[in-house]
Amino acid sequence: MKEITRINHVGLRVRDLAVTREFYERLGFEFLAGPVGPEPVAIMEHPSGVNINFILNASPDSSPTNLLMDQTRKHTGYTHIALEIANAESVEAQLRAAGIEITERVEFEGAYFFFIRDPDGNVLEFHKPAI
Repeated sequence: MKEITRINHVGLRVRDLAVTREFYERLGFEFLAGPVGPEPVAIMEHPSGVNINFILNASPDSSPTNLLMDQTRKHTGYTHIALEIANAESVEAQLRAAGIEITERVEFEGAYFFFIRDPDGNVLEFHKPAI
């Protein structure tokens, strides 16, 4: 469909809005609204335009294990969000300063990308394309 112009937002189910909000604020996201709606949902957006809707109905006793990434059996579904970056060294330094662990690093054909986990085990990739 030619009418699709971009991804509007990504939805992530989380357990605790306060914990989630604090984590994503360390990544530069700004809180916009919430909880709103029947789910309920909270909305945060990065100045780059990346918008994430946090669905606030995860069971409080649910594990931060990522069912799509951490299981031997590979289920279908979205596995991660990839955020394109201009300067990998700067982003890595900012993550270290914020106390956020980098869980994996990969270099492939000139591209460099690395991964972190949010408090609920959702995977975020920081992707520096090949020049």
